[in-house]
Amino acid sequence: MKLTCLAVPGSGGGYHVPASYLLELEGLRLLLDCPVDLSALAAFAPLPLDTGPGDAGDLIRAVPYYWSPAAAAAAKAGGGVDAVLVSSATGMLGLPFLTRLPSFANTKVYATEVAARIGKLMMLELVEMHFEFVRYYGPDMDGIPKWREREKLSKLLSLLQKIGIEDEGNDLSPLMPLYSAANIEECMQKIQPIKYGQEVCFNGMLMLKASSSGLELGNCAWSLEGPRASITYLPSTVFVSAHALDCDYNSLKENDVILFSDFSSLNVMDEDDENLGENAMLCDDSVSREDGAGEDENVQILCKNDDIAEEIERISFICSSIMDTIKSGGSVLVPIGRLGVILLILELISETLHSFDRKVPIFMISGAAEKMIAFTNAVPEWLCKPHQEKLFSGEALFGHVELLKEDKLSMFPHLYSKALLAAWKEPCIVFCPDLSLRHSTVVHLIRRWHTDKRNLLVLEQRVDAELALKPFMPAAIQVLECSFLSGIKAGKINPLLAVLKPKLVLFPEEMKSRCQLKEDAPWSFLYYSKGKTIEIPNTREEFEVRLAANVALGLQPRQLNGIIAVARLRAKLHLSNGQYMLVAPKDPPDGQSKQQLLHWGAVDAGRVLLALQEKGMACSFSVDDGGLVGCERSVLVTSPGDALVKMMSERTVIYCDDEDVTKQIYDAIGSVCNVI
Repeated sequence: MKLTCLAVPGSGGGYHVPASYLLELEGLRLLLDCPVDLSALAAFAPLPLDTGPGDAGDLIRAVPYYWSPAAAAAAKAGGGVDAVLVSSATGMLGLPFLTRLPSFANTKVYATEVAARIGKLMMLELVEMHFEFVRYYGPDMDGIPKWREREKLSKLLSLLQKIGIEDEGNDLSPLMPLYSAANIEECMQKIQPIKYGQEVCFNGMLMLKASSSGLELGNCAWSLEGPRASITYLPSTVFVSAHALDCDYNSLKENDVILFSDFSSLNVMDEDDENLGENAMLCDDSVSREDGAGEDENVQILCKNDDIAEEIERISFICSSIMDTIKSGGSVLVPIGRLGVILLILELISETLHSFDRKVPIFMISGAAEKMIAFTNAVPEWLCKPHQEKLFSGEALFGHVELLKEDKLSMFPHLYSKALLAAWKEPCIVFCPDLSLRHSTVVHLIRRWHTDKRNLLVLEQRVDAELALKPFMPAAIQVLECSFLSGIKAGKINPLLAVLKPKLVLFPEEMKSRCQLKEDAPWSFLYYSKGKTIEIPNTREEFEVRLAANVALGLQPRQLNGIIAVARLRAKLHLSNGQYMLVAPKDPPDGQSKQQLLHWGAVDAGRVLLALQEKGMACSFSVDDGGLVGCERSVLVTSPGDALVKMMSERTVIYCDDEDVTKQIYDAIGSVCNVI
């Protein structure tokens, strides 16, 4: 087995940009996630361009390109990729870059039903927003864009470094022109959607199963079961979720290898990291405890809802800030694209507005908003238990349902929709997903509101606010930078590994410094880093081979001794559903193979002599035999033909020129031997 890390997430953990890997297993090449880092859009000037006060001098004024190192590396990989496993909707945004290539014509893609549906909506919306740049600048011409020429290259590299994107060796191959809507449809045809817990066999060699990771609707961890290894691919994970189905860690237990791909503990939101002490260590005293109480304690740590309580507290603070802005007469712009966060904000803002008896219009402006929000009400089995219980009790699944009924929440595909212009009223709250603040709807609203200090802009902390707002400076608008739960905190890594009980953990090199390891850990660690290929050692010295039922029923075992019985078997080795199996061959055995018998054990010379005589042969022991037990004995046959049978401790030899006589002697010996 081999593992190559193609890309690691930037700041903010792996929610928007999960890590990506190339895994070589059982002769197959698997790509794990293929995201696009949309933060690179901050290097391009927003639209519309005008003579406003902002300074966009360092930004690139052209149709933007999109940064996907995973897609670029996978496209370069010789031999292509056999399959792609997608862990989230954001983990599939780069797939159309690959599926449009001839070398990926036969590649299969596996994703959960919900992740595939949401991912398609996100990709179509990205293409739609990108088209506004194309309408302004015109379509891309053949050849290298001017902004990628040598004299302007240094400016681009400097911008990418400001954003936090690595450009090792000045390699800009991950920066690619965006795909089309037709490419998205072609990509979706290759996707095989699956449910949580559903097992899928790939190529007869691997059994694939997706389990809820708890971070977002449809997000999953993958189990890969092969004949000689079982692997868990563990992306960003939340054990107790406020909206999605909780992490199903039980289905990941006791796999041989864990590929740990949750980088969220590197995020600035992990404020308690400095004070974690021994809890931050991956291998403390509790790890080596094998009794049930120790495991129960670890499970209790994982199932505590402290993370989600902190998340709700953060979102409550955001809602409080939004209400303060509304009270002061200002409007609020929320360009956050996290579906779960948006659902929670709408839930809490609905309660807050009701408690203050305020009627404030809430607009959601997005080409995918209406379909995505409607979709969340149609998948109750993918939601956490508290929301499922709401369904059975007849309550609305989410707070936005009441907002829609009361006409407090309105959704529009475009800023200049006639219905939106008719309903527009300020102050208001606007949700408009655009992480980089570069597409037109967000740009228009920031230009409208940026000079008024009463207004509020809510950003994720992973966004470079200074660079994002540079075209709009000087800006008086208030900026609230927020961090959100993106995965496992460092203090829960240790209990998780103690519950899962792997043999080997593949762990990020850059997280090694914050995880103090003990030499007596019950599992071993192998560290990986971006761009390097590591060999994964075998964790199983033996593997199982199963017998097909019809083959097992056809066996005729003979007792070898008091505890062992043996049987002759004719079968073919077959690989099915990740298991080696012996199956009956289709072609019937020929006559010669029926005669080939296997003898074992010592030959009793006296019994051989009697067997030969019973067949009518004239025979006697050779006069040269000592007759001692364990010595060589010989039987001399004089009729019906001349022959000599030598019986030694390790073998018996027949000397005869007549084939018929030889066969009679062979049958006589076989009658007194253990044979199958």
